[in-house]
Amino acid sequence: MSQNQLKEKVLNVIGDSKIGVLSSVENNKPHSRYMTFFHDELTFYTPTSAKTEKIDEIEKNPHVHILIGYENEGLGDSYLEISGKSIINDSQELKDKLWNKSFEQWFEGPKDPNYVFLQIKPESIRLMNNNGEPPQELSL
Repeated sequence: MSQNQLKEKVLNVIGDSKIGVLSSVENNKPHSRYMTFFHDELTFYTPTSAKTEKIDEIEKNPHVHILIGYENEGLGDSYLEISGKSIINDSQELKDKLWNKSFEQWFEGPKDPNYVFLQIKPESIRLMNNNGEPPQELSL
């Protein structure tokens, strides 16, 4: 598969998937949790509160890992393993753009100062479980 075909497949997986697992580092150990993901091409965004331990973990060590895909029956679903670095993004433009009414259970609205995003820039993306093919890494 060419890099262009691989990128298209990667974008299809993330376009079809909104829920994934975000792992950060806490006390030199992985700490994983389910998160909702948005993306702009290959940059990922996940909303969170500025007052969570995720924020402390990212500030101490920005390296994260995401698993996304595998949402149907799981047996034949392609999924992605993404390693990257995260920063905290509190841009009002981003907060307005990605605001969703379902966030009201955690935030007062898009102007809530505790409503922020983790922005993840991938350093590696591997396509896994693609029709029995071996893992393939997208060149970034």
